[in-house]
Order: sequence, then C-alpha cells, then structure tokens
Amino acid sequence: MELTLSHWLYGIFTLLIIITMMFRKGVVLPTLFGTFLIALVYKGSLLDGFTAIFNANLVAAQELFNIFLIITFMIALLHSLNDLGADQRMILPIQKMMVNGHLAFFILVIITYIISLFFWPTPAVPLICALLVPAAVRAGLPAISAAVAIALAGQGMALSSDYVVQVAPSLSAKAGGLEVSTVADQAFILSLIVGCVAIMCAYLIHRKAIRLKGDKMNEVELQSLRTAERTVNKTNATHLTVWSKVFAIFVPLALVAVVAYMMYTKLVSGRMGGLEGGDGAAFIGGVAVILLLLATIAFGKQHALDYISNHITDGFVFAFKAMGPVIPIAGFFFLGSPDFSGRILGVDEGPALLFDLIQSMQGFLPQDALFVGFSVLLVGMITGLDGSGFSGLPLTGALAATMGTSTISSETLAAIGQMGAIWAGGGTLVAWSSLIAIAGFCGVSVMELVRKNFLPVVLGLFIATVIAVYLF
Repeated sequence: MELTLSHWLYGIFTLLIIITMMFRKGVVLPTLFGTFLIALVYKGSLLDGFTAIFNANLVAAQELFNIFLIITFMIALLHSLNDLGADQRMILPIQKMMVNGHLAFFILVIITYIISLFFWPTPAVPLICALLVPAAVRAGLPAISAAVAIALAGQGMALSSDYVVQVAPSLSAKAGGLEVSTVADQAFILSLIVGCVAIMCAYLIHRKAIRLKGDKMNEVELQSLRTAERTVNKTNATHLTVWSKVFAIFVPLALVAVVAYMMYTKLVSGRMGGLEGGDGAAFIGGVAVILLLLATIAFGKQHALDYISNHITDGFVFAFKAMGPVIPIAGFFFLGSPDFSGRILGVDEGPALLFDLIQSMQGFLPQDALFVGFSVLLVGMITGLDGSGFSGLPLTGALAATMGTSTISSETLAAIGQMGAIWAGGGTLVAWSSLIAIAGFCGVSVMELVRKNFLPVVLGLFIATVIAVYLF
C-alpha cells in the first residue's frame, strides 16, 4: 500500500511520543496535537481536525471506562471496610505469610500468575490488590514494587502465553495458516523465559528499596492505597467491633468464592466457556458492589443512603484523578487502529495508519534468522502501542508466515511476535492499557510503573528471542 502524508505524520508523532516518554516527560500535549494534525491532513478540513480531538478522547473513554468503573467500585468497597476497621483485620492472616518484603514480592508473583493464567489479568487484579497488596506493603514491599510484580506476572507472563484460554495463539496462528498447538506451546515456553528474566531483574533492581516490616513508611503507603481525599463518615453501628470481624471474614471468603466459581465454570465449560476477561471483571465488580452495600449498611444504618454516595464519589474521583491523563494518549493510538479510527475521523472505513506503516517495512528486512526474529519482535511491540496487545496478533502471525525460513520456523516467529505484542500492549510497557488498573489500585503513577517495567521486560524479550532463534 502507498503511504500518505497522514501515515508519515502518525509515524513521526509516535516516535516523538516514545522519545518524550524516555525523557520522563508528559506525553498528553503531543498526543492531543498529533491527533488534531493527522485528522486535519487526512480529512483536509480544519473543522474535522477539531472534532477528531473530541472523538478520539470520547472513544478512548468508552473503551477504558470498564477499567475506571471497577477501580471505582473496589476503592469504594475498601473505604467502606475502612470505616468498619475490617480492612486492617482482613490482612492479618496474610501478613503472617508475608514475613518480609522480599517474600511478599514473590508471593504476589506466584498468586497473580496462577489466577491470571486462568482468567486473564483483568479480573485478577482487583482481587489481588484488595487482598494481598496491603499485606505486602505492610511487610515492607514498596507499592511501586508490588505493582511491578503484579504487572510482570499477570499482564506479562500469564497473558503473553494465554495457554489456558488460547485466544492469543489462535489469533497468531490462524492469520498465517499455522498450527495453533505449536504456536501455543512455543509461546508458553517463551513467556516463562521472558517472565523469569524480567521478574528476577525487577527484584534485583527493587530489593534495596524494600523496607523492614516495622518501617513508618509502610503505614504512609498504606494510606495512599486507601487515598487521602475522602469523606469521613460517622458510625451508627452499636456493635462496630463485631461487624468489623464479620466483614473481615466475609469479604475474603466472598472473593475466594468468586475465584472458585470462575474455576468451576472453566473446568465445566472448557476454553472460553467460563468467565474470562471482561465477563470475569464484571462479575467481580458486581460482587464488590453488593459487599459495598452490606458494609455501608452495617456501618451507617439509615445514614447508609448518604454514605454509599460518598464512597462511590470518592472512588470515581480517585479513578479519574489517577488515570485521567491516559485517555488522550489512548485516543491517539486508537487513531492508528482501523477498529477505532473510523469512529474518530467520522468515516465508515477508517485507515490502519499504524499497521500500514509496519507492513510497508516488511520488504526492507533481511532474511538472517536472528535479524528476522528481532524484526518480528519489534513489529509486535509497535502493534502493542494501541494498548490492546491482541489487535496486532493477526499482523505478526501473517508476517511470520511469510518470513519463515529453513533456519527459523513460522510458528517460532509467530510466538516471538506474540511476546512482543502482549508484553508491550497487554499491560507492561503501555500506560493506556489495563496497566492503569494496577497503578490505580496500588496508588502509584502509571507512567512511573511503565518506566520501572521497561528495562526488565526489554531484557527478558531480548534473551527469549535469542533463545527462540537457536533453540526451536
């Protein structure tokens, strides 16, 4: 396909945004201006340039609102439990396991990986952040380190293989007419290599920042998890201690029951027959709302009618204050995807600006196995810039099918491309992905979390690609 001026502008602004992020500066300004300029050039109308900025932010808000909503409900639930004092009691048993911050880091990794492998990270994150992160922080693990552990294990290692649900390997294989099981098996091995390297690298980077269990900073960070700006409610419960103990037991049991039921549906229904991804997140969000109602009634009695509004308002304020800047960034990268560009530009069939740029580079790539492997990896990482991780898999799969040689198979290249796309876009290197949920629950900056993830993930991807070229 012939590239237009819109394609070149999109590529230039994408490079500008990446360079700006590397210098640890905000990227909202270039994304907003880039959206305006590209739409102006593509449509040839100043009016359409203005409307495209609004439409891009609107489309991004619509696509990301489910994440904002589950953050809101979980934060509201934590506030209601805090009113009862149940949140402190709830983490006491877990604290006994997390004897120090070092052990807490690896406990978070293991539990996140197991749950995310079955249900994808979207529903796993609120469960883990509600039950385990407070205990990990109290044990001395900094909140940013906890966020890194969860992101690498869930959004990275578990989702990049997608070995149980197998949506990702199916997308990678079918686009190139490849064997799904072969791609899935190789992707699983590569995900473990990337994950182990990234997690160990992250631990070595963060281990000096891990504090003692009784450090005063632990309590300071715990407060940031609950958020400082919130409405203070007065209790009307006559047996507050009793209710505190009841909900300290009931809430974890309810959330464990949610996991058990999701596992049951998975075992009974098979792949993609249970509650995965968005359905699982909706299930957990609904359970959180009911728990919020019960806890607020137990604490406020007749005043619960007002208190629950306060909790939900506080949750929304927290979600949008922490994650609001992600919306214009996502809008720019949605403009590069044909799935969203039509709605942004007001046309029936939107351009594939990002994917067209990638396909145009295919003819300039040499056929050396190692170079081909890294080329497909880079293409996968670039497609992940749309914040999905899955939308670029058909492209990397098709590219792998055309670039396979006698020294490196197409299935191996498809698995490598899958690693690049999902580790980048699925939620470790892209701030406008579901990574914002982890940052929100852990009370840290999503851009800072991306920067902390960058070196471990890139190192893991590099080592895994080299191994794949010479092993498979």
